[in-house]
Amino acid sequence: MSAFMSAFASLVGALADLLDPLFRTASTAAAIVLFTALVRLAVHPLSRAAARGQKARTKLQPQITELRKKHAKNPERMQKALMELHAKEKVSPLSGCLPSLLQMPAFFLLYHLFSSQKIGGDPNSLLGHELFGAPLGERWHNALADGGPFGAQGLVYLALFVIVAAVATFNYGRTKRQMAANPMTPATGPDGQPMPGMGAMTKMMPLMSFLTLFSVAFVPLAAALYIVTSTTWTAIERAYLYRDTPATEAALAPAL
Repeated sequence: MSAFMSAFASLVGALADLLDPLFRTASTAAAIVLFTALVRLAVHPLSRAAARGQKARTKLQPQITELRKKHAKNPERMQKALMELHAKEKVSPLSGCLPSLLQMPAFFLLYHLFSSQKIGGDPNSLLGHELFGAPLGERWHNALADGGPFGAQGLVYLALFVIVAAVATFNYGRTKRQMAANPMTPATGPDGQPMPGMGAMTKMMPLMSFLTLFSVAFVPLAAALYIVTSTTWTAIERAYLYRDTPATEAALAPAL
């Protein structure tokens, strides 16, 4: 693990050196943004496949509803019928999870890299790198203790909060418009009755993007940059890939 982290630190350092002529003291922060973009670009084919799979699952909803009604008193037979339907239509219920699962190691690597005092037995020099005076290894509470919310460090976080809030507002407006234009029939359980909590979940869906603000506040600044870049990418990508998908189905799809 130590050797792996050293190799990852070297990769981040190499990207920073590459970007140094353009970004100077912010080259490491720029390297993190570039690294995030490369990760998202690598999983984009899977995101496209997940979107196609979600659209295919949406088209199967009438058949799934019929199977649930038909086998309401036999859950085992219902599950078998659902699996047969997905296999026949070549649709995987889990395909939408792959993009998110493949991104998790990249995020945790970055989180661990900028949370560790030592890498490979040596002091972690990356912790001293900054973005406009804010150390990449520190968190929002450190910025609040050094100048307050409108100090040099606090303003960096304020800018990130503004970006996340703008993206969340974009997602909120888009989801509300799509839900108004494409009202969905409430999801039902095997007994044909509305699933408990689905009404509240539908109301909460447009607000889910705002939860990212809490993540940005509690992780190292380097990881916050990853989150902000990835969240922005996701908003643009989903707006394009799910443009013809009813909002409720698109919102229930795993985050890409």
